[in-house]
Amino acid sequence: MKKLAISLAVGAASILSVGTAVMVPTTAQAQPAIIIQTPPPPPRYERVPPPRRGYVWAPGHYEWQRGRHVWVRGAWVRARPGYAYRAPGWRERDGRWEYNRGRWDRDRDGVPNRYDRDRDNDGVPNRYDRDRDNDGVPNRRDDRPNNPNRS
Repeated sequence: MKKLAISLAVGAASILSVGTAVMVPTTAQAQPAIIIQTPPPPPRYERVPPPRRGYVWAPGHYEWQRGRHVWVRGAWVRARPGYAYRAPGWRERDGRWEYNRGRWDRDRDGVPNRYDRDRDNDGVPNRYDRDRDNDGVPNRRDDRPNNPNRS
């Protein structure tokens, strides 16, 4: 029994020393919040180019990189139909500065969609809403319960 344990340990060590390893895929991680004590400098003036069809202008902003504020120039971002773009920015909370990344907002209420509990803004949380698209047909009998554009 002792020889078996030793041979298994030696075999495992030799396999790992060759460089083969098992990679376990992980789920996507949310970006960590950036909270600092230093306020960002005042925004720089940036000329906004003329509108482009199918794109939204993301204005320039300061990001926190390697322990200091770094200016990131504005850029065109491909538009997403049905969404509103929320530009990145800094917000002060209790003497600390929190960076909010740019994101797309589906219902234009300012609440990130992963925290939004009332998709159709009728005052009923989604898990209790029996008619999500407000067309008068209950979800269980509706072929398309999330289609607000039907008449």
